[in-house]
Amino acid sequence: MICKDNIGFKELENYISTFEDKKSSLIIILHRAQEIFGYIPEEVQEFIAEKIEVPISKVYGVVSFYNFFSMVPKGKYPISVCTGTACYVRGAEKILEALQKELGIKLGGVTSDGLFSLDSLRCVGACGLAPVMLIGKDVHGKVKPEDVKEIIKKYKDLEIEK
Repeated sequence: MICKDNIGFKELENYISTFEDKKSSLIIILHRAQEIFGYIPEEVQEFIAEKIEVPISKVYGVVSFYNFFSMVPKGKYPISVCTGTACYVRGAEKILEALQKELGIKLGGVTSDGLFSLDSLRCVGACGLAPVMLIGKDVHGKVKPEDVKEIIKKYKDLEIEK
């Protein structure tokens, strides 16, 4: 649970205050909230609803409708595998299977160390690179199941360097 005295709430409130038409800025505000907190739990949704003077149901409706928003914590390196038609036909399922095996988690899960979470999404819009996997904002294209171990290792190595 996130404490409402959390500095993130102050940052979000300051951000919201920059908008003249707060109600029309809901999606932009939600993007910022997710950047700040890493996800958008119920208490953040309630806070936003209160600050922009809309029903909580409207905020929840937007958060639950758009795949980009998450109501559960993600890993430091969120992994999304495209399962759109081009990626699916070119082996997205095999990439997902390799990731689940390598990370020891199921789709929707987070590794015990909090480094990785695994999801799928419908289309990245990079069909020429199919199958595509995103790790954070990094795009990995033409991924083969045998590439997964090395790709994951690169991100684990980043943690060792810190």
